[in-house]
Amino acid sequence: MCVDVNVKLLKVTSYICATLLTIGSPLFLYGYFVNASSIVTGVGIGMVMGAVFIFIMGIFLVATEETIEKGKKRKKELFS
Repeated sequence: MCVDVNVKLLKVTSYICATLLTIGSPLFLYGYFVNASSIVTGVGIGMVMGAVFIFIMGIFLVATEETIEKGKKRKKELFS
């Protein structure tokens, strides 16, 4: 049951991050090369960094939850 939740969390995280990267990368490139606007460039960089941060946090949450579940299983097997 817990594995299904982890897979769903990773899928949602990857969809959100892919969307942010898809929007942020062209914004950055447009602001840096075409428009030379620091506002558009900053928004693009912020979106890309936000996508990376969200993805890393999602992976961290899944890894932590799996580690906790494995620890609980070990304790249950050890004491039963």
